[in-house]
Amino acid sequence: MKQQESYNITQLLNQASNGNNFALDNILPLVYNELRKISSKYLRDEYRRHTLQTTELVHEAYIKLIGSNNLSWESRSHFYGIAAKSMRQILVDYARKRKSQKRGEGITELTLEKAHFVIGESEEQLLNLNDALDKLETLEERSSKIVELRFFSGLSIEETAKVLNISVATVKRDWKFAKAWLYREIN
Repeated sequence: MKQQESYNITQLLNQASNGNNFALDNILPLVYNELRKISSKYLRDEYRRHTLQTTELVHEAYIKLIGSNNLSWESRSHFYGIAAKSMRQILVDYARKRKSQKRGEGITELTLEKAHFVIGESEEQLLNLNDALDKLETLEERSSKIVELRFFSGLSIEETAKVLNISVATVKRDWKFAKAWLYREIN
């Protein structure tokens, strides 16, 4: 993304946070492709019976974001982080709904090595990962945010450090801790 475009998005987000509806209307065309990339990452390797498509997930997340009464985005990166979390929550809600319709099926174990395919495996695995991330968030909020940014948004270690305004070494250390903690929790 060009530096100027990044600046424009941040400006529009700041204006939208201050109640400018014109700015809000102009954000979607600028962020749409990036939101599609995040959505595609979530839905990549999705199992065949899933009816949710990339575009639907982007639109649901965007509607959820702009429908919030507490519009307050610190930056473009912050917006994308919140968008990724919204997409995760939409998929978790979808999985819970489907799970409630499939009572009686067995629980599948999730290993950390398979975590990047979690959405493609089953709703149960997505729910297990979500529950584990919720627990991690109560124990170690920064580590949980690092997992969301790295795993769900696909950010690099360097990008994650920039978004969270911490050092690369801290991200690496917390990322290692979070992976080990999630592995133990899920298994």
